[in-house]
Amino acid sequence: MQHAVPPSAPPALPGPAAITAHPAPLAATARAIGALTLREMATRYGRNPGGYLWAVLEPAAGIAFLCVVFQAGFRAPPLGHSFALFYATGVLPFLAFTTTAMAVAQALNRSRPLLAYPRVSFLDALVANFLLAALTQLVVAALILGGIVLFLAPEARLDPGPLALSYAMTLALGAGMGAALCGPITRAPLWQSVWSVATRPLILVSGVILLHDRLPDPWRGWLEWNPLTHVTGAARAGVYAGYDAPYLAPGFVFAVAGVLGLLGLLYLRAAHRDILDR
Repeated sequence: MQHAVPPSAPPALPGPAAITAHPAPLAATARAIGALTLREMATRYGRNPGGYLWAVLEPAAGIAFLCVVFQAGFRAPPLGHSFALFYATGVLPFLAFTTTAMAVAQALNRSRPLLAYPRVSFLDALVANFLLAALTQLVVAALILGGIVLFLAPEARLDPGPLALSYAMTLALGAGMGAALCGPITRAPLWQSVWSVATRPLILVSGVILLHDRLPDPWRGWLEWNPLTHVTGAARAGVYAGYDAPYLAPGFVFAVAGVLGLLGLLYLRAAHRDILDR
């Protein structure tokens, strides 16, 4: 006589403790990025005398220096009546690009001890460093531009559309360039010095000091291949009502940023473990 085999019991549902021990991938990623961002904030600004104050004073000092130099030789800036406003629209986006690019490029070096944990990926470190740098630069730009408009150029009217486009382009470029530089700089710190030297002439060919429209051909056409020229033009279009910057090509800028970022991420995905083990 055959005995009936009792049906097997369905598997038990995981309890709250099991769910907490193994959070969803998205939640775990958000926690890792948040923890890395707070750590970078404390390390970069909390341990230095002055902290966030230097993030505001550095671009403010650069703008003041340009104002003093060019006011001695010119009666008025190329646009408007305020030297401070003209150079702020060039210096602030340029510094946002260089600062964001270097923050992302140094992400693996700065987060190297935490990358040994299995739940912390190299992408978490890149995103955390980008978010901190981007938010800091946006706050700095708002403070400095707001102060200049309030005290030095009350006649200026800020247009949020072109200004938002300018900072979207410059932060995208910073993220893309930083991702492309992250592998070489982590593997060989000499590349950081090479990048620092290479960025110095950029301020002269990105429309920061000279108005792009006033340059003669063929220089004007050649410099339009520089994505930062479009960033500066959009920033000035957001401050000067009569300036429309007809050469603007946001699609070109975002395409350059996307290609740089994709190449950098593909390289890091294939080689980040080898780079960190060196």
